[in-house]
Amino acid sequence: MQPKEIVTQFIHGIKSQHFDQAKQLLHVEGFEYVGPNMYFTDPEDMLAYLFGMAGIQKDIVVREIAAEGNSVFGVLDYKTYFEPIGDVRIAIWCTVDGDKIRKVEGFYNAAVVENMLNVEGQTFPPMP
Repeated sequence: MQPKEIVTQFIHGIKSQHFDQAKQLLHVEGFEYVGPNMYFTDPEDMLAYLFGMAGIQKDIVVREIAAEGNSVFGVLDYKTYFEPIGDVRIAIWCTVDGDKIRKVEGFYNAAVVENMLNVEGQTFPPMP
């Protein structure tokens, strides 16, 4: 599989909330997720966080996926049931090593997401 296909399948796994399928596309050793307000080196932790977000996920619309070598870039609309913020625009940059994703970098407005996840002083979903 080409890097673009691997990342497309990963996004589809998250969108359809098939986290076990998405996990199969991530390296275990040397994995890294870097976002504006969180950092994971264990794919299980990142997927647990995304699983916690599944309750507010209405849809993930893929606007564009482009690849150059082992780098894959995606532009997504993360549609939510959380009315105060609505949708979150997300850009991701994935680095594919062999047949799995080694690194995911997420780019989005962290203030909007932090406000969405902080309800009455409680963080949602709970961080590991």
